[in-house]
Amino acid sequence: MLTLFHTLVAIHIVFGAVGLVAFWIPVLGKKGNRNHRLWGKVFARTILAAGFVALLLSICTLIDPLGTHPHLKDPVFVRGIFGIMMFYLAILTINLAWYGLETIKNKANHEANRRGLNLALQPILVAAAFACAIEGVLIGQYLMVGMSIIGFATAGTNLFFMLNPSPGPKVYLMEHVKATVGAGISVYTAFSAFGAVRLMPSIALHPGLWAIPLVTGLAIILYHHRQIRLSLRPRVSQSVGAPS
Repeated sequence: MLTLFHTLVAIHIVFGAVGLVAFWIPVLGKKGNRNHRLWGKVFARTILAAGFVALLLSICTLIDPLGTHPHLKDPVFVRGIFGIMMFYLAILTINLAWYGLETIKNKANHEANRRGLNLALQPILVAAAFACAIEGVLIGQYLMVGMSIIGFATAGTNLFFMLNPSPGPKVYLMEHVKATVGAGISVYTAFSAFGAVRLMPSIALHPGLWAIPLVTGLAIILYHHRQIRLSLRPRVSQSVGAPS
């Protein structure tokens, strides 16, 4: 089991590292051009792969907590943090990356957002968030409870957009930004926090460490949402001033 686990960790790191570098190219570069689309797809697809491998890692941990983490001595802690919470974070990451791709692909056909895996991932995420919150209460790790709120908010806002029969102009673009940057937040959080367990275990679960990617990502989302809203203002003013 340990050999399989370490192999999966190596694969996870490769996909995750590529995704984390690719993340900044569409975020910082010019929006909508060929470079943005190319690296956006690289980011989303590598993060989807990293998320899938994270699911496998969490399942291995749930099967054999101490066999996969021999440097740790508390199987309840390992099962909760590296099993259930990692499973939840993997689902959250997959949800966001997939949703981010779908919002752009379906920009001219909003009804398609309510089909297939895109719709199924929302209740799956809610169930995973519930599991994370309940386990956090049971083992006294309230960071897990706090992290679960992100999953509930993600599924809720995703469904609000998906079930809206006629979202406003460029709302799909705001959802795309939310999901794509959210996927980046999720992966940066997982890499920094779970990596710190090995390097600096005393601060690995400190809320401040987990807050850094969240605050940075939220700032990026709010900035780009503001830019999208500003891009709509000339159209609104023209329509108001146009003769009837």
